[in-house]
Amino acid sequence: MTNEMKTPFVRLAKRDAMDPRIAWAIRLGSILVALLLGCIPMMITGNNPITAYGIIIKGSLGKSIYLKQTIKIAIPLLGCALAIAPCFKMRFWNIGAEGQITAGAIAASYFALYCYDKMPRPVLLFVMFVTAAIAGGIWGFIPAFFKAKWNTNETLFTLMMNYIIIGIVSWLQGGPWEGRKGSQIIPMFKDAARLPNVFGIHCGWIIVLVLVVFMHIYMNYTKHGYEIAVIGDSENTARYAGMNVGLIMMRTMFLSGAICGIVGFIVVSGANYTLYNGVANGVGFTSITVAWLSQLNAFAMIAISMILAILTKGANTLQTKLKVPASISGIVTGILLFCMLSCVFFINYRLIFRHKEVQE
Repeated sequence: MTNEMKTPFVRLAKRDAMDPRIAWAIRLGSILVALLLGCIPMMITGNNPITAYGIIIKGSLGKSIYLKQTIKIAIPLLGCALAIAPCFKMRFWNIGAEGQITAGAIAASYFALYCYDKMPRPVLLFVMFVTAAIAGGIWGFIPAFFKAKWNTNETLFTLMMNYIIIGIVSWLQGGPWEGRKGSQIIPMFKDAARLPNVFGIHCGWIIVLVLVVFMHIYMNYTKHGYEIAVIGDSENTARYAGMNVGLIMMRTMFLSGAICGIVGFIVVSGANYTLYNGVANGVGFTSITVAWLSQLNAFAMIAISMILAILTKGANTLQTKLKVPASISGIVTGILLFCMLSCVFFINYRLIFRHKEVQE
C-alpha cells in the first residue's frame, strides 16, 4: 500500500519505437477529433458544421482561382519549414525565421526598386535571389555565432532579432524608401522585378519544390546532414567524434537563414510586389507547426503546408459566406492545429497508470 501511494497515478514514458502505420493512424485520428471539436464553435454560432466544412473545402479548392490562391499561401510555409528543419534537428531552436525572411525581402527589394532598369529581367531576378539568400543567411548566422562563441540562448536571440529587422523596414517605409511623401508606403515593383507565372502561379512554387528535393538529400545523404543529426542526439558525442560543433551550428544557421531569405524574395517578388513591415506575415512561426507535424520530413511538409493553406484560405471564405466573426474562424483553425500537434505527444510518449503496475 505504501509503495502504491508513493507511485504517481500517471507517469510519462518515452516510447522506444512505434510502427509507422500506427503513427500515421494516430495522426489521422487527431484530424478526425479536431474536426469533431471544430463543430462546437460553429454550432454555438448557429451554423451547420457540415455546411461550414463544405465551405472551407470549396473556398480553398472548389475553383481554379481558389486553388491557386491556396497554393500561394502554402509556398512560403513550405519554404520556411524546409529552412528551420535542419536547425530543429540539431536542437538549435531558430525562432527567427520571420526576421530572416524580412532580411531577404529587404535585400531583394533594394535591387527591385533601384536596379530594375539597369539590367535584363533574368539577371535582375537572379541578383535579387542571390542577395536575398545572402542577407537571410547573415541574419541567421549572427545568433549562431554568439551561440558558438558564448553559448547565448538562441531562442531569445533569434526572437529578438525579428523585431530589429522589422523596425528597420518600418524606418525604410517612412524614410529612404518611402514613395509618396507621408504615405509610409514603399512603391510597387516594376514588372521586371516580378517573378513570372507558371500555370497561373508565380514560379516560386518551382523554387520551393527544388528546395524540397535539395533538403531531403542534404539532410539524409550528406556528411553535413549526418553531422547535424549527431549534434541533435548529443553535442558531447559530436565533440568526442572530433566535430567542430560551433562551426556546424554557424554553417547550418547560415543555410537556414539563406532559405528563409529566398522565401522573402519569393514573397516580395511573386506575391506582394512591394515591401512592408509585415512582409513575413507570421509564416516564420506557423512554419514551426509544419516542421513538427511533418517530423522534419521534407516531402511530408508539402502535404502539411497544403493542409494549413486550405484551412487559412477556407477560414477566410467561411467568414465571408456565413458572416461569422473572424475570431470564430480563428478558433476553428486553432483547434485543428492544436489537435494535430498533440498527436506528436502520443506518438513519442505513453501514459503509465499506477493500477496497471500494481496489477502486474
